[in-house]
Amino acid sequence: MHVDHLLRLDRLDLSLVWGDESLLGQEIAGVTATDLEDPERFLQPGEVVLSGLVWWTPDGAPAKTDHFVSALRRAGAVALLAGEETHGHVPRELADACRKHRVALIAVPPHTGFRAITEAVYLRQWGELSRRPTGHHALPENVRLDLDRALESGATAGDLLDRAFAHLGSPACHLLTASGRTVTRTDAAAELPARAAVEALRGGQGTTLRVEAEGTDFDTWYLHLPEEGQVPPRVLHEISELLGRHRRRQDRHRAARGPAAARLVEAIGAPRADTDHLRDALASCGLGDRAAYTVVVASLEPNADAGADGIAALTEALGHLTSVAFAVAPCAGDEVAAVLAHEAVTADATRDRLREVWPLVQACRPESIWQAGLSTPVATPAELNTALTQARYALAAARTATRPAPRVAGLSDLDGLALLLGGIPDAVREVYRETVLGPLLNGGRSGVMLLDTLEVFLAHDCSWTRTAEALHIHVNTVHYRVERIETLTGRDLSRLDDRVDLSAALLCR
Repeated sequence: MHVDHLLRLDRLDLSLVWGDESLLGQEIAGVTATDLEDPERFLQPGEVVLSGLVWWTPDGAPAKTDHFVSALRRAGAVALLAGEETHGHVPRELADACRKHRVALIAVPPHTGFRAITEAVYLRQWGELSRRPTGHHALPENVRLDLDRALESGATAGDLLDRAFAHLGSPACHLLTASGRTVTRTDAAAELPARAAVEALRGGQGTTLRVEAEGTDFDTWYLHLPEEGQVPPRVLHEISELLGRHRRRQDRHRAARGPAAARLVEAIGAPRADTDHLRDALASCGLGDRAAYTVVVASLEPNADAGADGIAALTEALGHLTSVAFAVAPCAGDEVAAVLAHEAVTADATRDRLREVWPLVQACRPESIWQAGLSTPVATPAELNTALTQARYALAAARTATRPAPRVAGLSDLDGLALLLGGIPDAVREVYRETVLGPLLNGGRSGVMLLDTLEVFLAHDCSWTRTAEALHIHVNTVHYRVERIETLTGRDLSRLDDRVDLSAALLCR
């Protein structure tokens, strides 16, 4: 049972105060009711906490509130269900603290008893437990043995899915990831676009079961049957467990390929291209002798673990591309990089497909900031070092540009001065800004005034009248300020190249 299941129970009449999709999707392990100011030692991970807020008083907030909610977070509580009966409402300070510590907050109306909530959770859990496989297997013995042999012989997920459902008449079933990527499907299952797959997983229609494996928010697998009741629950759980074993084996194989991917990314990041070394590194990743290569560099913020979450997120996004082989590994800082090997294709086609699926991957962790830069396709391994530089430049432009800049950027997106400057290293931007605008930046209050005037003047195509109207000053004042700007900066605003210099410096702020 997940947290959002409680909100769907009409008889409880609960209402969400704060919580994003990732928090509401957490599984509930139990229930504890408490009004202690520090309940941490009495809680278990995965529990929802019921509190009548007797401990809360207006004069003790927000410090007391923050202490209570942080204790829930440390204990691993998945949600706080706050009763409204004591105070008539859920205090705003409590919502602020839950948002700060990322604990879902749900309001419990006075007419809903805590006992009803507790019973709802445990009745649901008992129901789920009764449907799980026991010592007696639900799958027929011959099917189970066939599946075990297929798994041991290295069968694909598609083969396992077909064999598992064959004795049930091969109903329609999809094996999906959280971002809507179809890992495989039975023959009876219609092709499902990624966006439609995500809607199917979240819409509550049909039957959906999570495959238990060591996945992340981005690459968890789900069994989804569009029609309910076609497969007995215990049978579905056994099939899910089988696919979980396959997934764990697949993850081990992927981890074993990690060092080769790391060597490839290190090779393309070397100061000088070593063609023989690059060819060997590509071959070790299974990417040798391809028609074209593209480099992608991505960043996942905040506090991304490039060794797990960043790689999983980029791998999942690239998995939506067809006929493309790739290797992913950590890069510099919080970045991860991928080398894509494919047939001759334009950079825009790859970029556009990634842009389509990027929001779906982003939605797996809504609080994250997830951006990427792509190089243009290159034809030889020797060009991969240049491609990495291009991808990093495009990423830097996407990260520093104001919204609504694209989350996935290629060099063809650098169609304006702001995006072009965005890819320049911060240290270089700072030196340029200080060189061109130094007298204004260091001019105190009058310098700020002149900077504002310069920005408005350039934005209005150097029109004296429109600048005066925008700033609500006399046109003579505009003339005076512009003359002062020209004197301090040594630029002539009647000259196009000087205007470009000043515009670029303003964009570097």
